[in-house]
Amino acid sequence: MDAHSAHTAHSHCVAPVFCTIIPPHLLDHLSRSDNPALYEPARRTLEQDALQRTRRRITTVRTTAGTASAAAGEDGEKKPRRTISDAGHSEKLPGEKVRSEGEKPVEDASVNRAYTGLGATFDLYLAAFGRYSIDGAGMPLDATVHYGRDYGNAFWDGERMVFGDGDGEVFRDFTLPVDVIGHELTHGVTQHTANLAYFGQPGALNESVSDVFGSLIKQYGLGQTADAADWLIGDGLFTEAVEGAALRSMKAPGTAYDDDVLGKDPQPATMKDYVHTGSDNGGVHINSGIPNHAFYRLATELGGHAWERAGRIWYDTLTSGGLSPDADFAAFAGATVAAANERYGAGSEEEEAVTKAWSQVGVTPAEDGGGQKGTAA
Repeated sequence: MDAHSAHTAHSHCVAPVFCTIIPPHLLDHLSRSDNPALYEPARRTLEQDALQRTRRRITTVRTTAGTASAAAGEDGEKKPRRTISDAGHSEKLPGEKVRSEGEKPVEDASVNRAYTGLGATFDLYLAAFGRYSIDGAGMPLDATVHYGRDYGNAFWDGERMVFGDGDGEVFRDFTLPVDVIGHELTHGVTQHTANLAYFGQPGALNESVSDVFGSLIKQYGLGQTADAADWLIGDGLFTEAVEGAALRSMKAPGTAYDDDVLGKDPQPATMKDYVHTGSDNGGVHINSGIPNHAFYRLATELGGHAWERAGRIWYDTLTSGGLSPDADFAAFAGATVAAANERYGAGSEEEEAVTKAWSQVGVTPAEDGGGQKGTAA
C-alpha cells in the first residue's frame, strides 16, 4: 500500500461527498418537459438527490483500517468481498441482501450486473495498480439495486453504490454500463486518497478522475488498446428515444448527445470554452471535459493499453499524498508531470506526452508539482 493510502486508511475524517453519474443540468432539462412520463421521474430523482446531498453534508464519513488477515482471507489471497442488496423500489438503504461474495448468479440481472461490475473495478485496481479494493486495505464492496421508483441515477454515498432502474423513457437500468459502476466506485478511491473537494475545478477533477478510471475499467475488461476504445462514459444508458451515444465523450467532449429534450452536451474540451457557473457545484460535471480530454490525448499519444502508462501516471498523482484537496487544473497537471518524471525519468517520452496533452487543452502545469493551487491558462 502506498504511503498516502496507508495514512488515509487509518481512522480519519474525509469530505462527505455525494456523487451521482447523471449531472443535475441534464435532469433539470427533463424536469421542464411537458411530458409527465419524462418530468415526473426527473423531479423525483432531483428531490431524492437533494435529500441525499443534505444527508452527506450532516454525516461525516469515517474510514477505518481493517486487518490485512481479515480482509485477505485465510489464505492471504486478495479477493473482493461483495454484497448486493435490493431496495425493492423503496428509498431505504441498504435493502434486503440478495447476493454475497462467492454465491451463484441469481435470476435478477441487475443484481448480477452489479456484482460483476464491482468485481471488474476491484480487478483493475488490483492488477494494474496493486490497490486492494477502494481504500487500499480490502474494503468490502457494497451495492444496492432497484433504488426508488423510476429513479434516474446511480450514486456513491461514501459507503456504497446505489443504482436506480431508470425511467424506461430516457434512461435504462444503471447497472448496464460497467464504466458507470467504475466511475462511482472511483469516487470512493478519491475519497480515500487525494480527497479532492467537490466544487469548482477540484470538483471537476474529482469527476474527471472517476471518468478516467471508469473508462479504464471498461477497457481492461475488454482488453482494448487506447486506439480501439470508444472513450464514452455511459454508453448504452440512454434509450433509443434519445439522440445521443452516451453521457460524456472523453475523445470529443461536447458531442455525446444532442437531443430535443436533454439539450446538447455542454462539456468543453479546452480552457477556451471553460464554463463559469454556480450550478452543479460550480460545473463539476461540465468542466470535467477538459481534464478528461487531456487524459485521452495522453493515452492515445502513448498508445497501447491506457492503464499501463497513462493510467499509472494518473494513479500515482492521485495517491502521492502531495496533491492538495483544493488543487485546480494547473496544480493537478503539475502533479501529473511530476509523477511522470518520478516514474519514467526527466525528459522521458511519458513526461513529454503529459506536458503536451495538457498544452492541447490549454492548461499550463504548475511548476510546484501540484502541491499548491496553480492557475489554469
